[in-house]
Amino acid sequence: MPTPTRSSATLLWTGAGAITLCLVALTGGWWLGRQQVSGILVDSRRAALVQESDLLGQKVIRGDATDSDRQRYLELLVGLDRSSEAIAVLEPMADREPDRWALRLMLAELRRDQGDAAGAERELRQILNRSPSQIDALQLLTLIRLERGEAAAAETQVKGVYGGLIRPEPKPEALGVGLLLAELQQKRDQAPAAERTYQELALAFPEDQRPLIGLALLRHSRGNNAGALEALQQARRRGPDPGKADPRLDALAASWGLEKLRASQAASSGPKPPSGPPQLEAKPPTAPQSPAPQLPALPAPGPTGPPAP
Repeated sequence: MPTPTRSSATLLWTGAGAITLCLVALTGGWWLGRQQVSGILVDSRRAALVQESDLLGQKVIRGDATDSDRQRYLELLVGLDRSSEAIAVLEPMADREPDRWALRLMLAELRRDQGDAAGAERELRQILNRSPSQIDALQLLTLIRLERGEAAAAETQVKGVYGGLIRPEPKPEALGVGLLLAELQQKRDQAPAAERTYQELALAFPEDQRPLIGLALLRHSRGNNAGALEALQQARRRGPDPGKADPRLDALAASWGLEKLRASQAASSGPKPPSGPPQLEAKPPTAPQSPAPQLPALPAPGPTGPPAP
């Protein structure tokens, strides 16, 4: 099997094969665990799964297991709460193919789940030593450091990576790392620094809505509703169809008690009424409004499972 690199065509295996293996193993294992907890999976079924895992384990040991065999084996090990064995399977695979970072990312997640934060950090550092801006590894390492009360060290590392990506010319990876940095700055009560980071990202990535949505959320949290509305208006103009209202952004503004963005824009750009004496106009009764749906969470750092590269 060729060893892929992130810049080569074999990235397709890293992105599709390795990530699929990780995600299916984790989600499949989660499903099996849920079945056991709920009592749906009876002892006989569990025994059959144990037997299947043992047979697949023998194939792995002999070296004649296929990719689908290894995927199913990892799924069974995680689902049967045999994380130590899953780690034993993943570790040599990750060592043999260090460029398949998704394997080592899953290994780090399993170690963290077992309470081995130091081991998880060791795996993540191996990824970041090869690719310092690998956002999935950087996010998980940041989470581990926050859990250990090392927020300052986490910010120092993320800020260093971001500085090398945003200057002199912004690289695509700067967006994800910058959003992570702004989130960290907010957690450390550095709201002005977070606002500067969002503004810098908004300038560097003029077609992306996320920095402006993050800026709006930050301003609203600080009681600056006018500034929040201004940022949402700018984000709307970056949408796929700037001429139309964005229901998600309107819903977010409404949830804050602000006027709808499209109404605000119409007031600022629509035709002005002719001058003359004011005239009375009958207004229909206002129907009660149903609660506005919430805007989905800003796509920024968080998932702890292995995300797609």
